[in-house]
This record gives sequence, structure tokens and C-alpha cells, in this order.
Amino acid sequence: MFISLNPGTLSFSVPLDEALQLAKANKFTALDLPLAELWQLAQESSVQSAKERFEAAGIRPGGWGLPVDFRRSEEIYQEGLAKLPAYAALAQALGSPWCSTWILPFSDELDYDANMEFHVRRLRPIAQILADHGCRFGLEFVGPKTMRGGHKYAFISTIDGGLELGRQIGTGNTGLLLDCWHWYTSHGTVADLERLPVDQIVYVHVNDAVAGKSIDEQIDNQRLLAGASGVIDIASFLQVLAHKGYEGPVVVEPFDASLNVLTPAERVRVTRESLSKIWAQAGLSE
Repeated sequence: MFISLNPGTLSFSVPLDEALQLAKANKFTALDLPLAELWQLAQESSVQSAKERFEAAGIRPGGWGLPVDFRRSEEIYQEGLAKLPAYAALAQALGSPWCSTWILPFSDELDYDANMEFHVRRLRPIAQILADHGCRFGLEFVGPKTMRGGHKYAFISTIDGGLELGRQIGTGNTGLLLDCWHWYTSHGTVADLERLPVDQIVYVHVNDAVAGKSIDEQIDNQRLLAGASGVIDIASFLQVLAHKGYEGPVVVEPFDASLNVLTPAERVRVTRESLSKIWAQAGLSE
């Protein structure tokens, strides 16, 4: 596994070249793909030009978020679906097979079975396009009980639920975006991780939970840098991934308001320091 910088998960955006330099200066292995910017670059020059930007910085491509809004109207969905083959071909050419999206853990209109049918119907064509371009598709279950409270119907919020959605999609290239915070808030265990086949782990997020709150009191947009509180057993989480031979990106995703007062360079620096800290806690070499 390797560490990748994703400015979006740190709540800032900068041009590609600046992001690459931030990744390089802070010794990240990779940078997640800003697909829209890279697509524009490829159109104005070439895919090779986009590849050379990464090569010049000594940074490899990381993962990318699904550029299709499958949750909205049929028209919006079809517009995104029509553009996906070109984006997937670009990611494939750049050497990035890791695409992912998140699954809302509730609905106020659809019960569990109807919601599963909706997700399979919308996501199967997406997954097939990705498969046709050598890309994998990570589905992120959202764990906290507080996200489901107040809504009529609960939906996928655990490892098993995410895996079941992938099985029903049935294209053979699905797996999980495995976020340690959602693992923790779903009452996941180390045993749950140990029984998870490594080919079902597509992409990984790391972060920490707020101290002083029980598991069921944790709130989705209140998280910390990985290792900041020690609430989540990040050492065991990483050790299982390493033992399994996970080879994909690891990205920090905190939702910490205190980070947002820092400059982008400062955010990247403290994020990188947090990664060194948790790697050391897990007894792993970077």
C-alpha cells in the first residue's frame, strides 16, 4: 500500500502542478487524480503530457472519485454515464485503476430492497464501463448510527452490506472503499477485516474519531487526523492491510474544522506527519 495526497479530502483545491509539488515536498508517494483538470489538459495537449507532469514530480497517480452523479435524476445520471468511458480511458492510460464512490446509508422513500435494486440498476452500468477499462470500483459504506437517525429506511452501513451490493452488481471488479472511521462506527472488528479478501479492498481512508463520544454518538463530519485521538485502533487496521498484501492507495480524510484555518501547505504537512505517526504505531516501514 502507498500513501496518496487528496487535496479534496483536506478541504482545499489547487492546480495540478501545485498539488504535485505539495505531494513531492512532503514525501507522498502519489496524488489522487483531479480528473476534470487532467481531461482538459489531455484535450489541450495530450495524455502523454498529463503523464509527464506526474513523472517530472516523481509522483505516481493515486485513485479518483466517481464522476457520475448516480443519485439524482435519470437525465443527470445519463449525462454522467455518457462521459465515463472517456474519463475511465484517461485514468487507465495514466495507470490509475482505483475508482470509488460512497453509498448513502438511508432513504426516506425506498425501503432496503427497493434501494438495493436502485443502486444495482444505477451502478452496474458504471461498474461495467470501469471493468471495460481495467478499473476497479470501491463502494464506501457509511457507518455512523447518527447518519441513519431520523430517516424512514436504513440502508447499507457495514462491510457485509457493501460486499452484498458488489455481489449483486456482478461485474467482478467491485470491492470496498474501506474507511477506518466507518469501520469503527459500524462496530466493525479486527476479525471483520481479517476475513475480508484482499481483492475486495479497492481504496482506503484513514482518520480518527472524537474522544469523549461513544461509537453511536460519532458524527460523520466530525473527525480527526489519523492517530490524533487514539480512539480508533489504527495500528491493527493497518497491520491487517499489510498482512493481506493490500497494494492500493491510503488517503487521509479528516473532517476537522481546526485544519481549515491552516494554509494548504500546512494542512499537507500535518497530514503527512500523521501518516508517519500511524505507520510507526503499526510497526510498518514507509
